[in-house]
Amino acid sequence: MKTAVFPGSFDPFTLGHESIVRKALPLFDRIIVAIGANSMKSGTFDLEKRTQWIKETFADCPSVDVVQFQGLTVDFCQKNEAQFILRGLRNPNDYQYESSIAQMNQAMNSEVTSVFLICDPEYAAISSTIVREVFKNGGNVSQFLPKAIQLDA
Repeated sequence: MKTAVFPGSFDPFTLGHESIVRKALPLFDRIIVAIGANSMKSGTFDLEKRTQWIKETFADCPSVDVVQFQGLTVDFCQKNEAQFILRGLRNPNDYQYESSIAQMNQAMNSEVTSVFLICDPEYAAISSTIVREVFKNGGNVSQFLPKAIQLDA
């Protein structure tokens, strides 16, 4: 079974994230959206709420699982028998950053391959960081988020 892990903090999960997962559905038998939990850092949005939002977003996709994890992504992949790490790229800066991480992951576990998908142009400007800032400053972010995620400023 071809299994991919799509790791991230997803604080919040955006339309760009959703698009990457949906593009990847025909490529993999199973996709695990793995929400990284960092005990040293609290997110803007509660970890349980992020998990719920992403599960609701993919309620129509039985091959998508949503879980929380701590530690190294390659270790999580090994524990879950995932051969691939799925990452989305918005721009050349994302490529530079992600390719360095992919090379480190490859060095730590040569059995896990990173797969990059290019985001759709309409999502290239959307990042969780920018969405958080807009939200924190009272702006309406609904146009950047899946329908399952309803935020009140």
